[in-house]
Amino acid sequence: MFAIMIILLAVLALVIVNALAHSPWGVFSIGMTIPIAVFMGFYLRVLRPGRVTEVSVIGVALLLLAIVAGGWVAESSFAGTFTLEKETLVIWMVVYGFLASVLPVWMLLAPRDYLSTFMKVGTIALLALGVVIAMPTLKMPSVTDFAASGDGPVFAGSMFPFVFITIACGALSGFHALVSSGTTPKMIQKETQVRMIGYGAMLTESFVAVMAIIAACIIEPGLFFAVNSPGGVIGTTVESASQAVTNFGFAISPEALTQAAKDVEEASLLSRTGGAPTFALGMSEIFSAVIGGAGMKAFWYHFAIMFEALFILTTLDAGTRVGRFMLQDTLGNVHKSFKDVSWKPGVWFASAIVVGGWGYFLWVGIKDPLGGINQLFPLFGIANQLLAAVALAVCTTLLVKSGRLKWAWVTGVPLVWDATVTLTASYQKIFSEDVKVGFFAQRDKYQAGIDADKVLAPAKNMDDMHTVVTNATVDGVLCAFFAVLIIVVLADAARTCLKAVRDPGSATLSEVPWTESKIVAPAGLIATAEERAELASAGPDTGGGHVREPVA
Repeated sequence: MFAIMIILLAVLALVIVNALAHSPWGVFSIGMTIPIAVFMGFYLRVLRPGRVTEVSVIGVALLLLAIVAGGWVAESSFAGTFTLEKETLVIWMVVYGFLASVLPVWMLLAPRDYLSTFMKVGTIALLALGVVIAMPTLKMPSVTDFAASGDGPVFAGSMFPFVFITIACGALSGFHALVSSGTTPKMIQKETQVRMIGYGAMLTESFVAVMAIIAACIIEPGLFFAVNSPGGVIGTTVESASQAVTNFGFAISPEALTQAAKDVEEASLLSRTGGAPTFALGMSEIFSAVIGGAGMKAFWYHFAIMFEALFILTTLDAGTRVGRFMLQDTLGNVHKSFKDVSWKPGVWFASAIVVGGWGYFLWVGIKDPLGGINQLFPLFGIANQLLAAVALAVCTTLLVKSGRLKWAWVTGVPLVWDATVTLTASYQKIFSEDVKVGFFAQRDKYQAGIDADKVLAPAKNMDDMHTVVTNATVDGVLCAFFAVLIIVVLADAARTCLKAVRDPGSATLSEVPWTESKIVAPAGLIATAEERAELASAGPDTGGGHVREPVA
């Protein structure tokens, strides 16, 4: 799980780097969320404890000011200061990830992520409103020929199982399970709030996924494939890209590709893979149709890029903290002090290892198009869903062992589906003879090219050929390794559940026993009439909730 976490964090960090590189507006606006968050943390902790609504209004106002000021900075003489190269961004992100992991959660991580949520939910809500007002036309066919052939230029492979691996966080995400187990409990007052927070968050994430699909499907299909296809498939010029996309069955002229980039003030939109530019293009189409027209496309495009980087950064800092928890818990088996999450040497050491891990893969990936996280990127979707299988297996086992067998289907059915899909995808990525799908098939193809002294695209020289062979081998071995470990976890979970069903008395739980909470707090965002009455009669406010007075 720790290895998968490092890969996930590096991929997310790569998306942020690609979004913020040479973007003074984005760098300034996102950078300003850090001091704003620290101010909010101290405001709630020291200046005005418990005044969440008050600090929220102040924080959102400062965030909006930072966004507007980012546009001013981009047009000012300070633009050069905030125009950062990818390598510089990697360094700053590693520094931020380390600080967010070691500082108290109330000081930086919680208020910054809380602040970013307003931006994320607010923008997505405005996007939905924009869709209703603009009523854009979906231009992508509902089903393309690639769905049947499985040889698409963006993702190769059959619809089953790969469509379920591609649409990840908006449907099922192991990464979210890790974050909710490591950081969410620190930010709630009582267990009854978990349903609103957890289920509400995944509904919101699903809504984001729907809006992302809409944004991708309203742009011209030819432009979509030019943006999302790798350079080795469409080339590096608008002429070669136009010809390649036409061969896919979607015509677009070189002039149209040039104009599309010009409309959003980008030098080129070719091979801008990763999803963020596509989402931004769709958002700019919708927002410009409602406000400002074509002249505002560039503004909305760069606003969307900044918005995406802002909320993806929340997963990076929370994920780094969760990775630190995981590593400390593991190292605690060797040295007990590591299990104490307040032991500073353990906190600093584990945090340094986590940020060093994803920072290394990110740095190498930035420097080498075939190295670092680019090498492991093909594992991203499968790794995320394998983590989800672990989470569902743990929940199912807990339900069975705690005597709730009749409810085990709630997590058991999704577990069976997720394991079937993900392990099928893993099998095909390992054993498929299609070089576009199978890791080892790709390795054999490029090894044959090396033996014949031929350079095959996308490699440009013999060194690249050897790198492709190495990458495909590493990906294939890791994919098999992860799949085998997940099978072991599932088998052990099945063994434990079967034992608990046959002999309920033998089931031992390690969870903390249930105790009645003395804190009176609403379970949802808005208190019910009963909850308001209970709050009013509970007594003084202490620590964000009312403590129920003992009955004499």
